[in-house]
Amino acid sequence: MSSKRVLVTGAGGFIGGHLAKELISQGFQVRAVDRKPLDLWYQVLPEAESYQADMSLLEPARTATKDMEIVYNLAADMGGMGFIENNKALCMLSVLTSTHVLMGAKEAGVDRFFYSSSACVYNGEKQTDPNITALKEEDAYPALPEDGYGWEKLFSERMCRHFREDFGLKTRVARFHNVYGPNGTYAGGREKAPAAICRKVIEAKKTGDLSIEIWGDGHQTRSFMYIDDCVKGVNMILNSDILEPINLGSSELVSINQLVDIVEDIAGIKLERRYNLNAPKGVRGRNSDNALIEKLLGWEPNIKLRAGLEKTYAWIYDEMSKSGDSVVNIS
Repeated sequence: MSSKRVLVTGAGGFIGGHLAKELISQGFQVRAVDRKPLDLWYQVLPEAESYQADMSLLEPARTATKDMEIVYNLAADMGGMGFIENNKALCMLSVLTSTHVLMGAKEAGVDRFFYSSSACVYNGEKQTDPNITALKEEDAYPALPEDGYGWEKLFSERMCRHFREDFGLKTRVARFHNVYGPNGTYAGGREKAPAAICRKVIEAKKTGDLSIEIWGDGHQTRSFMYIDDCVKGVNMILNSDILEPINLGSSELVSINQLVDIVEDIAGIKLERRYNLNAPKGVRGRNSDNALIEKLLGWEPNIKLRAGLEKTYAWIYDEMSKSGDSVVNIS
């Protein structure tokens, strides 16, 4: 498949940049598109055809998908829980991107289409206890997803299904569980917990203010998937015969307090913890049940959290050191 023409939308973002880089390394002809100007992309790859375009508009989506054989649609207006809870309308508007990229792909005769969904589609009533029972794919119904962002993702999953059933577009859908790693957002409001904790610990180390604010009581639980596992899983799912949405996430469950413990240990410091109970904190517990992906692909994300956080911490530390400041804002 290395000679195929591939489109990656959202290529200026964290996951999209890593995915485009991996596809280029495999010999694919990559078209990389993002709404952000190129100077704001996390990775601009000279081997790719890269340009700025808004996939929420139909004509740019048609242009981007023209002559493509494979489409990876990762474009969305999203971020960590702080962004999701305070920007529900913006998150819902990503349905325009999902719709128009699907329409463009159908019209272009694209062979395979990958859509990046989210664990935020899962029923909130199944995520009220930190000692969470890992979420199976069928737990998305009856529907009660994360307001705004989760509803858009769940609706777009259904669109992918019906484009496959009605138009023959070979759609594949993965539900991402908290992806982290280098070359991503770590400040500015859209960052997720692993990057935010790394940044806060680095700030404490650089300023000498040995304290850290934690959103919530620290007992809420999550699993976190390193970017290399994410990219590998995306390509395995795209090339599989898996028709229904499937979990793509680590099953290594930790509390936010345990996440802080790991980053503190990497940094070699201990911090006084201040708990902000009024901050956005999401569901009480969420973890990925990987029985289905193990059964169908004989694999699951397996990079340990400690190993991934060491690389993430080192990258964020270097980026903050380059700036000469203790805090770096990236939108």
